[in-house]
Amino acid sequence: MISGGRVQGGDLQRLRRLNALGGIRALRSAPQPLTLTELAGLTGLSRASMGDVVTDLRERGWVAEVEPAPGVMGRPARRYRFRADTGHVLGLDIGVHKILATVADLDGHAVASGRTSAGAGTTKDARLAAVTRAVEAALLAAGLTYADIWAVAVGTVGVVDREGRITQVETLPDWAGVDLIGYLCADFSCPVLLENDSKLAALAEQRLGVASGVRDLVYLHAGRRPGAALIINGTLHHGFTGATGEVGLLDVTGWRTMGEHLESCPVAVDTPAQDAAAVVFAAARRGDPRALAAVERYAGDLAIGTAAMVLTLDPELVVLGGGFSRSADVLLGPLRRALEPHCLHVPDIRTSALGADCVVLGAACLALDHLDERLFSPDGEIGPPVAPCR
Repeated sequence: MISGGRVQGGDLQRLRRLNALGGIRALRSAPQPLTLTELAGLTGLSRASMGDVVTDLRERGWVAEVEPAPGVMGRPARRYRFRADTGHVLGLDIGVHKILATVADLDGHAVASGRTSAGAGTTKDARLAAVTRAVEAALLAAGLTYADIWAVAVGTVGVVDREGRITQVETLPDWAGVDLIGYLCADFSCPVLLENDSKLAALAEQRLGVASGVRDLVYLHAGRRPGAALIINGTLHHGFTGATGEVGLLDVTGWRTMGEHLESCPVAVDTPAQDAAAVVFAAARRGDPRALAAVERYAGDLAIGTAAMVLTLDPELVVLGGGFSRSADVLLGPLRRALEPHCLHVPDIRTSALGADCVVLGAACLALDHLDERLFSPDGEIGPPVAPCR
């Protein structure tokens, strides 16, 4: 409480926690180690108060002093870093054709990855076994064990509800209802989170990619399996049942069949369906009129569902991701033109910079968000670096 203008009791403890959190945030967001003077400037604390904060965080194990660079003359100022390597999270991307696992440190920097292949005809049990192989490959490459992981987050195809259940999947007939969290919890003692893959891709773009700092955006997964997701006021929008962004389920959008515009294009005759888009985009790049017409038709259908979300959200940005984003040089122009008749204002459209790692990086971001709530809450004690249990 406060008495006579003095901070007492619980208020003093909370003030110390807030100061410590300010120091942790400053160190984690800095591209390089910081001196006490630099930390004081970033947090608004005095240098003496910042010294107390850093001493406390060092004793707790969250902060380390950095050795001076070789050859530095005189007595250099002490510099400090956040000990991001004291714990790790695991991100998983379970797609139709691949399973990708990535280990990241507490700053979200990727440490090691493991990848396995799958297919549309891979059974549920075989896909789960492939998940295990990808996880074990990532852990082996990182030199870690299951017990070293502090949180796991998974991006998967399909609609994921608030309880972490996969309720509907268009592309994998036996995947809906799989207890993915239960399967992973048999090996991990830490929290395990589950989310739709397009939503995690949107989160990654907003945190690490071309949408960094954008508060309202629409993410498009343009590929043989289209999808979308929304970031609203800086937060990933899950929705009541997890079905946000599933505009492709409406037949009127044409999203279910728009890939046929590319697969049936004459320039892709005798090309396997999974390779047709690349052939058509390459031909369009060369100016082939048949390929250009097919891309225009694809973009026209993509624009219908996109316009519905743009008119609803009025976003600052649309991010074009997914496999077809690699051909943004021939797809973006037709998409912009197709959106103009439907939108009061066509937002800026940018191509994903994260590529095939987008979902797994978004999963790591989700895992870190969960850890931050558990480890660095303003209302809880900042304990030593210890993995939280479920």
